[in-house]
Amino acid sequence: MIAVVNKKHIIIVACVLIFLIVTVIIVAGTVQANKFLPKLKYTIVIDAGHGGIDGGVAGVNTHVKEVELNLKVAKMLEKNFKEYGINVVMTRTNGNALCSGNTSNFKRKDMQARAKIINDAKPDAVISIHMNYFSQSKQRGAQVFYKKDSEVGKQLAKDIQKTLALNIEHCNRLYLSGDYYIVNCTDYPAVIVECGFLSNSEDEALLMTEKYQQKLAYHIMLGCMKFLDIEPYEIDISV
Repeated sequence: MIAVVNKKHIIIVACVLIFLIVTVIIVAGTVQANKFLPKLKYTIVIDAGHGGIDGGVAGVNTHVKEVELNLKVAKMLEKNFKEYGINVVMTRTNGNALCSGNTSNFKRKDMQARAKIINDAKPDAVISIHMNYFSQSKQRGAQVFYKKDSEVGKQLAKDIQKTLALNIEHCNRLYLSGDYYIVNCTDYPAVIVECGFLSNSEDEALLMTEKYQQKLAYHIMLGCMKFLDIEPYEIDISV
């Protein structure tokens, strides 16, 4: 007896086969991607410097406020880390300070609030984002600072500074220890990244562009990942 194959049955079988092939491809791709994700749970505290009545320094030409640029870069940095499934704690997510009012001890209360967030998070690294300003307008480029006598802070600063220097012009600066509250307030690895000089017109122009902000945030993240010994892979850094 000759079996008669129904055309409808052929179509159904073909659809099932296509579905199985697509499923295998998706599963294989997921496994491939997951092997690059961190095998341990990391926490990074990102501190956008200044806030509220404390606007930080201002651009030499445009008078753009540091407080605004800090937050933009900090949020891009947050997005990049989250692409890797890394937990991020932000000290601030808007233009406000961490304390209210215009009192004489405003700055101290604000910094104490940031210190509490940092130490409560028990982070693997702390990155405070700032913009620089100097009397000599020729000074350019990002520079990283760490707590004096902190070997882990020094290593974090070194890894971030070297990554910036290798990928962004004018960032081949020395990473230095500095007497700053935000790095002194904790024993966790902490750095301040001064992303560029608002006293330099060329840096100022770059720092105001989304493209350059993204570039900074991406390579700050890569430097931190080097410190944490996480193998990077290509991610989408577009907003």
